Amino acid sequence: MAETIEIYDSTLRDGAQSEGIAFSLEDKLLVAGRLDELGVDYIEGGWPNPTNPKDLAFFQEVGKLGLRARVTAFGSTRRASNPPAEDATLNTLLKADTESVCVFGKSWDLHVVEVLKTSLEENLQLIEDSVAFLVDRGREVIFDGEHFFDGFKADDSYALDTLKAAERGGARILVLCDTNGGTLPDELRRIFLRAKAAVDLPLGIHTHNDSGMAAANTITAVQEGATQIQGTFNGYGERCGNANLCSVIPTLELKLGKKTIGADKMAELMEFSRFLSEIANVSHGHQQPYVGESAYAHKGGVHVDAMTKNSLCYEHEDPEATGNVRRFLVSDQSGGSTVVAKLSRFIPELSKKDPMVGEVLAEVKRLEHAGYQFEAAEGSFELLARRVMGTYQDLFRTVSFRTISRKDEPEAERSEAIVKVEVGGTIYHTVGEGDGPVNALDQALRKALEEVFPSLVQVHLEDYKVRVLSGSDGTAAKVRVLIESSDGCEAWSTVGVSVNIIEASWIALADSLHFKLMRDAAQVAARWGETGTDQ
Repeated sequence: MAETIEIYDSTLRDGAQSEGIAFSLEDKLLVAGRLDELGVDYIEGGWPNPTNPKDLAFFQEVGKLGLRARVTAFGSTRRASNPPAEDATLNTLLKADTESVCVFGKSWDLHVVEVLKTSLEENLQLIEDSVAFLVDRGREVIFDGEHFFDGFKADDSYALDTLKAAERGGARILVLCDTNGGTLPDELRRIFLRAKAAVDLPLGIHTHNDSGMAAANTITAVQEGATQIQGTFNGYGERCGNANLCSVIPTLELKLGKKTIGADKMAELMEFSRFLSEIANVSHGHQQPYVGESAYAHKGGVHVDAMTKNSLCYEHEDPEATGNVRRFLVSDQSGGSTVVAKLSRFIPELSKKDPMVGEVLAEVKRLEHAGYQFEAAEGSFELLARRVMGTYQDLFRTVSFRTISRKDEPEAERSEAIVKVEVGGTIYHTVGEGDGPVNALDQALRKALEEVFPSLVQVHLEDYKVRVLSGSDGTAAKVRVLIESSDGCEAWSTVGVSVNIIEASWIALADSLHFKLMRDAAQVAARWGETGTDQ
């Protein structure tokens, strides 16, 4: 039977200390519920002290959720001047009313002397007294030896004494912390084994990523006997972040045969990772191992050709194990195999030797030379391919468009767009207003098309990005606009390029609606049992 490793999540506490992240109370409760569904063992909810009302409120509310995971309050050992029963921090931990508490104590003599301003012996008493006080009141205590590895390198005997003090106090598990994140795996292994030999309690590991070693150090500790890992999802955390549980969990399960959250829940990792990014209001790390959008994305023609023959050629694990998908990126580095792989979704019988493949590839390379990029604009690529291959004809055509923007202080800027489009020989001439020229164009275009194509009402813009392609040209630089759209069931991206940002936006905007109409036509054809073409 596989050894079980406890997953102690610190996203809501350590992760919230990441620059640019600020969870609201509602955010924290929502994330806690999803963490519980994912199957983590411990959810560290925060530090409930009188100066942090949000975390106090979290512990008051989270108990109503009926979570399976052990919600854990986090705090420090008592102050040297306070007996345990009169210490505000310890008593607030009790008021959090959680079964488990995590208490950190100083394991580095530098911190004892310079930060706590107390003696080494007194610090050992603080640790033992604090742990014993909480244990005597029915709490399971997890002891985090803060700066343990730096402390060991400074004074190994004293660092080990801090663990023994927590052990005497009745802690259930001792967690070794690489708080500054500068320890290398070989150092960590040597020090971990010394700690393992010095105490009788199980050990856990808590690592930071300041030297890029957090995940490697966590894995190393587990290989040497750690039974609990502490970390954050997406690697959020102060400075360079914490050990990324999105990387550590699948590595433990898939490569070391350990049991963490299980295969079924692990298949939800990418979805959870993206959900967390949205709640944190930060970009999702597309190059994260296992759960990043680029983790199983293949671009080079040689790579793609090999992947179409055997997926083991350039992938270390099955992307579906963590809820990811294999992607073949189309670019000027692509070969025929990439195009075939991309088109096989709707033309499964296509051969790399088909002349149409060469025509599509030539058009891709021509447009990419002009500044287009289809890696993140798969909607535009499919439209391009179908247009070149003659399997789709645009259902509307741009005749002209014009935008006017005005700014009348103190009023907000307003824009007006005038659009002419042709549908089936009929010219539609419409006007739209919006908060900016792109919004106005969107309104005018929809006004022209939604009556003829009612399904376009479902389409809404989810993201809009602009990239300047040649900064040295100043305001005459060419720009690339990427638009992400959705109809509530499917999302797609389209791209436009021009020296005129409005024109680039129009190209991407129009293609987003062309894509929806193309997909609608394909669905109608499928219902009628047609194959090969959509029109």
